[in-house]
Amino acid sequence: MPNGSGDALLAALRPVVEGLAATFGPACEVVLHDYRRGENSVVAVAGNVTGRRVGGALSEIGLSVLARGDDAANDLNYVTHAPNGRVVKSSTMPLRDADGALIGALCVNLDVTALRQAGDLLAAMTGAAPPALPTTTFTNDFDEVVDAVVRAGELACGKPVDGLNRAERLVLLRALDDRGVFAVRNAVTRVAARLGVSRSGLYADLADSRRTDSRRTDSRESDSREDTRR
Repeated sequence: MPNGSGDALLAALRPVVEGLAATFGPACEVVLHDYRRGENSVVAVAGNVTGRRVGGALSEIGLSVLARGDDAANDLNYVTHAPNGRVVKSSTMPLRDADGALIGALCVNLDVTALRQAGDLLAAMTGAAPPALPTTTFTNDFDEVVDAVVRAGELACGKPVDGLNRAERLVLLRALDDRGVFAVRNAVTRVAARLGVSRSGLYADLADSRRTDSRRTDSRESDSREDTRR
C-alpha cells in the first residue's frame, strides 16, 4: 500500500545501510526491512553475515517486532546463533511512518564468532560454563522461518504437530499468533500446509484460539479488578 512518508523514510535510509556496513567492516551486515512487503521484507542489505539478500525473509526477531506492532521498541545488542553456526550480535530498530504506524526495521548484525570462541575458551579455563544462546533463523525463504517457529511450538507441546488434537493445536496457534507469524501475508497458507489442515480449517481454529485467548484475558483482568477491590 502506498505510503509517502514511509517510502521517503526507507529511501533516506538506503545510503545509511551502505555507510554503516562500510564503517564497521566485513564483520558487519546491515539489513533494511519493509514489513509492508510481507514475507519478502528485505529491501536493502550491505555486508554478508546472515546471507540475506534483497527480497529475502524476515527472521523470528522480525516476527516478534510485528507481533508487538506499534508498541515495538528498539531491541539492542542481543546475541544469537545463526543456523550456519555463526554467533551474531544484533540490534533491531523499528521504523514508523509519519502517522506512527510500524512499517519496517533497520537491523545491524555483527559476526562475533571469533570473540565468542575466545570468551568460551577463557570461561573453560576458569571452570565457568558459557551461556547458551538462542538460535535465530536468518534466511531468504520464509517457509524456513515458519518451520523454525513451528518446531519451537512442537517442543513446547512435547509432540509433533501431526499428533496434536484440536485443543493442543489451538494452544500452538495461539503461540504462533503471539510470535507474530500471522501478521505476515500468506502465512496462514504455509502454516496450514505444515500442520496438515485446510486453509479454511486453520482460519476457523485461529479465530477460536483468539476468542479463547480473549476470554482468558478478560477473565484475568476481571480477577485482577476483584483482587484490587478486596
